[in-house]
Amino acid sequence: MLRVSNLVKIFRKANKPAVDRVSFTVKNGEIYGLFGKNGAGKSTTIRCITGMLPFDSGKITLNNNDIIKNPNKTKALIGYVPDNHSVYENLTGREYANFMADVYQVSLEDRTERIEKYAKLFNLESSLDCQIFEYSHGMKQKICIMGALIHEPRLWILDEPFLGLDIQSKQIVKECIRDFSKNKKNIVLFTSHDMQTVAEICDKVCVLDNGKIINVFDLSNPSDKRKFKRLN
Repeated sequence: MLRVSNLVKIFRKANKPAVDRVSFTVKNGEIYGLFGKNGAGKSTTIRCITGMLPFDSGKITLNNNDIIKNPNKTKALIGYVPDNHSVYENLTGREYANFMADVYQVSLEDRTERIEKYAKLFNLESSLDCQIFEYSHGMKQKICIMGALIHEPRLWILDEPFLGLDIQSKQIVKECIRDFSKNKKNIVLFTSHDMQTVAEICDKVCVLDNGKIINVFDLSNPSDKRKFKRLN
């Protein structure tokens, strides 16, 4: 499971924490959402979990691996899709996927099978050997997702994953999320300010505002789901 305990992150010259004593637990097989307006602390929390940002206090563990004490072992369990689809745009899609496979030491046999699988799933087969700077926004998002899943992580983190995707692509990604968590019993953690999407696919959602948790809803509970949908 993923466990975040009393996480605090303060940026230099800030007069208050960007993340203020945030705690939550996500079990294997769960889809967990971080919901809130821009500036609520969602992306900062994500970047602390991935090890991209140091934090001031608290503890983050994934399958009992501490991100501070065992950073490499913990990061090897994570696949991350950032909100800015950050990729090496001079590489082709295939080169980028192989680069990510090299980083995570994925065998040639496994990477070949997975690249073919996701290229077909995301309709990228004819674009894999084109340089990424030629890709549309949605295509860049898809190649990021491929790179994040190439090593079959235990925790898949997506930061605003549906921005720039067409309706068909959104549905494909939603199906990937469900398969990754429900069928493969892994963890999905994603951020969004889209209430409808969160309510549709999440098991639980943590609502953040000004870096603090203001509520947690179990969306499998009809009463909680109604309360969440009534949020302003």
